[in-house]
Amino acid sequence: MSDAQTGDERQKPRGLALLGAAFTNRKIGVMLAFGFAAGLPYALLLGTLYAWLSDAQVDLETMGVFSLIGLAYAFKFLWSPVIDRTAIPGLERLGRRKSWLIPAQFLLGMILIVLSLLNPQTSLGWFSLLAGVGAFASASQDITIDAWRVDVADEIATLDILSTVYQLGYRIAALAGGALALIIAERTGWPAVYFGMGVAMLVILCITFFAPDTPRPAEADGMTDHGLRAPGELKPRVRATALIVVGLLWSWALVTVIVFMVRSLGAAPEDRPNPTEFIQFYGPLIVAATVIVPSIIAAVLEHWRKTGKHVLDAAEPARTGIDRVLDHGYGALVLPLAELVGRLKWAAILVLALILSYRFTDAVWGTFAYPFYLGELQYTHDEVAIASKFFGVGMTMLGITLSAVLFSWIGRMATVVLGAVIAAASNILYADLAQGGGGLDAFGHFTGIYRIFEVFGSDDRFSRLLLAISGENISGGIAGAAFVAYLSSIASKRYSAVQYALLSSLTFLVGSLGRSALGKAIEDNGYAWVFYLTAAIGMIAVVLAALEWMRERANAYRDVAPPTNAEAEPAR
Repeated sequence: MSDAQTGDERQKPRGLALLGAAFTNRKIGVMLAFGFAAGLPYALLLGTLYAWLSDAQVDLETMGVFSLIGLAYAFKFLWSPVIDRTAIPGLERLGRRKSWLIPAQFLLGMILIVLSLLNPQTSLGWFSLLAGVGAFASASQDITIDAWRVDVADEIATLDILSTVYQLGYRIAALAGGALALIIAERTGWPAVYFGMGVAMLVILCITFFAPDTPRPAEADGMTDHGLRAPGELKPRVRATALIVVGLLWSWALVTVIVFMVRSLGAAPEDRPNPTEFIQFYGPLIVAATVIVPSIIAAVLEHWRKTGKHVLDAAEPARTGIDRVLDHGYGALVLPLAELVGRLKWAAILVLALILSYRFTDAVWGTFAYPFYLGELQYTHDEVAIASKFFGVGMTMLGITLSAVLFSWIGRMATVVLGAVIAAASNILYADLAQGGGGLDAFGHFTGIYRIFEVFGSDDRFSRLLLAISGENISGGIAGAAFVAYLSSIASKRYSAVQYALLSSLTFLVGSLGRSALGKAIEDNGYAWVFYLTAAIGMIAVVLAALEWMRERANAYRDVAPPTNAEAEPAR
């Protein structure tokens, strides 16, 4: 490292100075707005909408079918290559990511406004159609925002800070689209709520016009061959075969999801498929078809390329339109996986295992939270609303804020490990709550926390619920922000949309697949036993996070080691 480089390193802000410098950066304000834009439609279409339908006397079975639009978020990676590698005609001049964000946000704003003009009792079909289109537009917006965050990160507005601010914006939107929407609806009605939220999305659209953006890489416009036809690259026939196999697997997955949603939303109640059975049976198959098998294919292709098997001896330019289409398809679908596997090598197994397990402890039991609070512990609806919606969201935002400080003090991976530890430990709080809360009471009285709660009229019974939710939501806020920052750091800027969408979608399916077994375990053994079990399972993520921290530290050490005579492999 040169003296100039050393001087530059010393001049870079660190710790709280870095945090202060970041919050004067325009990208931070835009990221907060984008986080809000991502969280608002999710809250309105997959949460608050069912309160409106309930008030309109729509039956529970129909509302259950409505919830299937959430699959758009679970399987958004299936159309992420289109967003990552395709330009919308006439809009590309707005910016690589803004050309997708602006139409998605406009569509979302207009859908919310149109919903405000409809009566769900008389226009349920239009409600279903608009909600479904809105979910796909929202999921597409998420893909683009996640890619934008990776693209624009720099040494001041770091991935860690941007990820934290994104989480803050998202949680603010959850509060606005949830608790605030319920309060407004009680006074003005649901149409006013959705009209106002639609206008809010259009305001975000105005901010998007002035957001910074990054240029599209030369190979992303479909006019180049991605460097795939140079000497030493795989032969076109080999790549074409791999593209056909991976394309068929992804096409099957996409068609399977679409057919299931159409059958569910359009069929008579007695002919509708079971969503739980679909997730449990097809969920693992879709993950295998879209992630596991293509990753194995990508690994084999990278091995062949690096060892000189099935490669070109001389440049072979594309001669036909089909050649160019195959090159572009390979660059959009296979290269993102090949780049990820080639960069991580055997560490890809560790990374995937960490991603699958990191949020399991809080994602898997979320469905049973209300039955636990209301049924098992016999808290009232008002108590649960205050504790989980208002107080809980505040604690989550506190956790997210703390994660920003932790990023600047101890670094990203240390925060990831800490997040895994406290996420698992927070389940111990709920186990104690299920057993009467003796430990929570002792801690609350000893530290004086209960006395603070008493100022607001809380007794010991309600205070132990507040304390348990505080621990769980603060730890969830820290772990959530750390996880988003980690996923963002794994994704390559060149293939950010596809890679991030793939990695982040895995966590949704894991939680969904484990819930039916968890429900049976609660019936057989009780809540406390299950909370101890999930806390123990959470230690798997702790171990994996620690191993990943060690791997990244080793890589960082190699990066600053004296260079060897070996030349770096050129980027494609």
